Amino acid sequence: MPAKSDSAEGIVLNYMNEQNRPLNVQNVADALQKYGIKKAAVQKVLDSLADSGQVSAKEYGKQKIYLARQDQFEIPSPQELQELNENNEKLRKEHESEKVALSSLEAELRMLESNLTLEQIRAKEQKLRLDMENAESKLETLKQGVILVSAEEREKVQGAFSTKMSEWRKRKKMFKELWDLITESLPRDLKEFKEELGIEYDEDLQVNLQDYSSLAPKRLKR
Repeated sequence: MPAKSDSAEGIVLNYMNEQNRPLNVQNVADALQKYGIKKAAVQKVLDSLADSGQVSAKEYGKQKIYLARQDQFEIPSPQELQELNENNEKLRKEHESEKVALSSLEAELRMLESNLTLEQIRAKEQKLRLDMENAESKLETLKQGVILVSAEEREKVQGAFSTKMSEWRKRKKMFKELWDLITESLPRDLKEFKEELGIEYDEDLQVNLQDYSSLAPKRLKR
């Protein structure tokens, strides 16, 4: 009499037929934990199924291996096996194609997530418009010849520049007079003496007083 499908015997038998591979008691017990069937009960059911010829059993040392009866399964012909292999290969290629498509979609999704939202685009557009308006306003001011530096500021800068230039001339003159006085009767090479003292002329630093003097504002003759 066949076992009921919802009984422990029916559940174990169905599992063995579905798996159709060698299994020991522990394998079956682990897989059927969700049905609340204990290992001892699984062992009892498997032995009962083996005794009734519904499953095959073989001992390997202290371990017993169980296998679904193979005569209940249809053995495919060579042509059917070839068709199965071809179908498997087709499914494998479809799977690979789906994986590639999925990767492409994930990359596109990441790119979309990294882009600005509509609100962010509008806010950025508004800021750019304001910046452009400010730049155009400044450009228009320059075109109209408006003086951007006040007369007071210009006069202050020119005065400071003239003062520094005057100090430069005075110190240059004082140094020349002292240097000529010291080296007038010095029995040494003046260039070596200058280098020994660490003295550098304006020319040594490629600085020309006259070049800067030309930048000073010219005073109107009265």
